[in-house]
Amino acid sequence: MTPAQRRRWDPVRFDRRRLQEFSPDATAVAGADEAGRGCLAGPLVTAAVVVRYDHLPPRALAGVDDSKMLTLRAREELYGRILAAAERVSVVAVSASTIDRTGLHRANLQALAQALAGLEGDYDLALVDGFDLCRPDLRAQALVGGDGKSAAIGAASIVAKVTRDRLMRALDADHPEYGFAAHVGYGTRQHWQALRIHGPCALHRRSFTGVDDSQLSFDDAPGEEWSPAEG
Repeated sequence: MTPAQRRRWDPVRFDRRRLQEFSPDATAVAGADEAGRGCLAGPLVTAAVVVRYDHLPPRALAGVDDSKMLTLRAREELYGRILAAAERVSVVAVSASTIDRTGLHRANLQALAQALAGLEGDYDLALVDGFDLCRPDLRAQALVGGDGKSAAIGAASIVAKVTRDRLMRALDADHPEYGFAAHVGYGTRQHWQALRIHGPCALHRRSFTGVDDSQLSFDDAPGEEWSPAEG
């Protein structure tokens, strides 16, 4: 979606339309998304948010978008409005050790399903950003690019991102040598440099390429540098 298309897009209207296509009597949609897939350290966090459109105050979700498209200040402001407007919210955090043991993709799918299950069926339709959970009992549909299309998924994206970033900034006090408060676990230049000097800590995902290699030179650090704004 281009910036011009995004400005014209109405994610609330999109959700209402999807609900009507699902059932003429449907009023509540659950959105599910995750934050922290690409991080070198810290948990993966998934969130599911129920928006009940027959009770939604006007413009309660105005400005909701993919969390990666928003500034930190905008995410924090929207986070409070989402919690006030949402019918229900469910959050699941997956530790680095679980990601290492289970694998990132499987851990992500399981956590998304757990977040939706935590809503106890209190919705008509669930929209999941990008992933088919293969769980008919959750009434979930995959929506590619959903965090920029659906208000409910965008809300879940913001809740997951704000929750995770706050946690990583709090954990910075326990591991100040890595600079988690600045990069919240993403593979920035600062983070790779700290890994080269100090090696991984208990928060690091040792299954990720280069993280558990004590001989890693920064110049050999794999992959593309990640921004803390990314999901």
